[in-house]
Amino acid sequence: MALELKLYDTLTREKRPFVPIDPANVRMYVCGPTVYDFAHIGNARPVIVFDVLFRLLRHIYGEAHVKYVRNITDVDDKINARAAERGISIQELTKVTYENFKADVTALGCLPPTVEPRATEHIEEMKALIERLVKDGHAYVAEDNVLFNVPSMPDYGKLSKRPMDEMIAGARVEVAPYKKDAQDFVLWKPSKSGEPSWPSPAGIKTPGRPGWHIECSAMSWKHLGETFDIHGGGIDLVFPHHENEIAQSRCAFHTDVMANYWMHNGFLQVEGEKMSKSLGNFFTIHELLADWPGEVLRFNMLRTHYRQPIDWTVKGLEESWKTLDDWYWICGDAAGSSVPSSVMDGFGDDLNTPQVIAALHGLRNRVQGGDDKARGELAASLRLLGFLQESAAQWAARRQTGANVDTAKVQELIDARTAARKAKDFKESDRIRDELAAMGVVLKDSKDGTTWEIAR
Repeated sequence: MALELKLYDTLTREKRPFVPIDPANVRMYVCGPTVYDFAHIGNARPVIVFDVLFRLLRHIYGEAHVKYVRNITDVDDKINARAAERGISIQELTKVTYENFKADVTALGCLPPTVEPRATEHIEEMKALIERLVKDGHAYVAEDNVLFNVPSMPDYGKLSKRPMDEMIAGARVEVAPYKKDAQDFVLWKPSKSGEPSWPSPAGIKTPGRPGWHIECSAMSWKHLGETFDIHGGGIDLVFPHHENEIAQSRCAFHTDVMANYWMHNGFLQVEGEKMSKSLGNFFTIHELLADWPGEVLRFNMLRTHYRQPIDWTVKGLEESWKTLDDWYWICGDAAGSSVPSSVMDGFGDDLNTPQVIAALHGLRNRVQGGDDKARGELAASLRLLGFLQESAAQWAARRQTGANVDTAKVQELIDARTAARKAKDFKESDRIRDELAAMGVVLKDSKDGTTWEIAR
């Protein structure tokens, strides 16, 4: 029986069956990083959640039939300020920061999106949207700014469902005398000296740069079309960012919706408190990866349903590592078979990963009871969830040594040494042993092969 996937839609406030516009071309857009600094663990939540959804959609519809777009914001006030603070170019800052982000989320077991568009590569699409909005009376020019005229859209605010006074207060928009309405927000603004700039749209002579909201409308349009299936992000983006994206895109294309399903993950706090630098509980993904394997961080995130708030604790991380130890041990390097309905039912219920994990524990108990079929089902299910990305031996070695050891590098060197010994190149074999020893790795040779551990 085919899986019925139900997703909670923030726009309609209900969980409903997912029916793609085109099953041969399932399309999802998720707001990505603003590349000015290392991403913190709260930023990792949408990356992991929508990676799980991406994997699930590929499992259901086929890898070639799912397109996942996650953008990179590389023009922004925070980027300008950080580059100036560090005395480096904006290009250098965004390049290094993006590479750090990519390395971190790869370590979390996340697949690369189908497309990762950069805002600065889509300026022409942004200007084209702005021209449409001005032409149709949804935007206007004032003192070299282009602003979206919120009252021109009668049903503005359907996503957040906030009262008008709350929307005005919460929008954090600049109070300016040239605005026609207090809610109006910037689509384009003049650039200050030293800031990135491009020729402006709508007949403005002064060079300028885009507002934040128009960037995602332009990139989703370019890569997914005027309407698409799923738009995702953190709950903090519902207003004003996603509300304003909807306004721009619907008014530019005269459509009833921008995306058919709006999905948002809940907030993250650390040890019961809001994460903040002032409290000393602000952690980047990069920092946590120095002490914990990426799969542990991933599993700890998925133990809570994505729409619920999550409390990030050391105790939770320790429990997650212990569970993964057990699963790696019991699966060994079993080849995956089919994913059983007990697991798929959890996935189908709005990505109910706690239910999925409960089903995984059930499979584990069946394996322990001698059901060998369950071992393959457990392995397949874990891989669908993004786990078992290392061999059982690599994981065991990591458990001995901590998160910092490059187990893949160690295994590569051991394989090279084995090949050298077979070729009777004992000089090369000794050289590799010495290289591993310098890394703190002790080899143990036996008739069954070579194992290793860290010197104590």
